[in-house]
Amino acid sequence: MKIKNVILASASFVMIGAPFLQAQQEPQLNASLIADYSVPYSDSRPTPDVTIAGERDAADPAPVPVPPQYEGPIARTSQDDEWHVAVSPYLWFPGAHGTIGALDRDADFKASAIDLLSNFRFGLMGTVEATRNRLLIPIDMMWIRLEDDKALPFPNLSATSANLKASEFILTPQIGFRLLNGKKMTADFLTGIRYWHFGEDLSFNPSVLGLNFSKSQDWVDPIVGGRIQLALSPKIALTAAGDVGGWGTGSQLEYQVVGLLGYKLNPVTTLQAGYRYLYVDYAKGGSNDAFIQATTAGVIFGVTITLK
Repeated sequence: MKIKNVILASASFVMIGAPFLQAQQEPQLNASLIADYSVPYSDSRPTPDVTIAGERDAADPAPVPVPPQYEGPIARTSQDDEWHVAVSPYLWFPGAHGTIGALDRDADFKASAIDLLSNFRFGLMGTVEATRNRLLIPIDMMWIRLEDDKALPFPNLSATSANLKASEFILTPQIGFRLLNGKKMTADFLTGIRYWHFGEDLSFNPSVLGLNFSKSQDWVDPIVGGRIQLALSPKIALTAAGDVGGWGTGSQLEYQVVGLLGYKLNPVTTLQAGYRYLYVDYAKGGSNDAFIQATTAGVIFGVTITLK
C-alpha cells in the first residue's frame, strides 16, 4: 500500500512538472531553429530571415577597415575650395662664370662653388607656395652676401689691402594654373616677374685719398614658364621646371632650368635634391654703362613642408 502511494505521488509530480520543463526548453529549441531555418508561406514566397538580437548572420562578411588614402609623392591641388600653403627652404651651392664690365671695359670671371662658399657671409633661400583648387601662387627668394679681403701686391701705394662686399637679391613672384592634376603626373603654367639686385662695395685700407666705391644694379624682367611633376614610385617624384624672360624690358635675356628628385617622408614633408641653372644677359643703356653676362649653376638641396 505504501509502495502504491509512492508510485502515484511520483507519477503526479512528473505530470505536473512536465509542462514547466517543456516551457523552459522550448525557447532554447526555438531560438536555435529560428536562427537556422525559415518556413515558406503557402504561396511559395520565402519569409524574411530572422536573427536573434546581438548575433551576426553568418552569411554577412566581417567589416574590413579602410586605410587612409595615400596622396602619393606629387603635390596635387585640392578640391576643397580652401587655401593651402607649403614652404620650401633650400640651399643652393652654385659656381658662377661670365663677363662683367663698364665704360667699354670688360673682364671675365669664374668662381667654383667652393670659392663662393669660402667667401659666403650670409644667405636666405626659399619658396612659399599658396594653392587653391587649380590656382597656384609661388614666390621664390634668394639673398646672399659675399665678402673678401685681400692684400694689394703693389708697392708704394697708400692702401695695403682692399675689401670687397658683394650682394645678390633675386625675388620671383608668380601666378599659375594647373593644367593637369593627375595622380601620377601634374603640369602647371606659370607667369610672373623676376626682380634682380646686384650690389658691390669696394673699400681700401687705409684709404688716404678716399678711394671707396659703391655701385648697384636693379631691374625687373617679365617671365613665363612651366613645371611638371611625375611620380616614379609611391614615395619618389621627379620635378622639372623652367622659365624664360627679359626680352629687353630689363635684361636682354634670362632663363633658368631646375630638376629635382623628391622623396616623401610623410604626407607633409618631402626631401628634395637636384640641379639649378640660371643665366642672365643684362646691359643698361649704351656701351658706357654696366653690363653683366653671368651663368650660375650647381646642386640644390631642400625640403618642402605643407603647413595647411
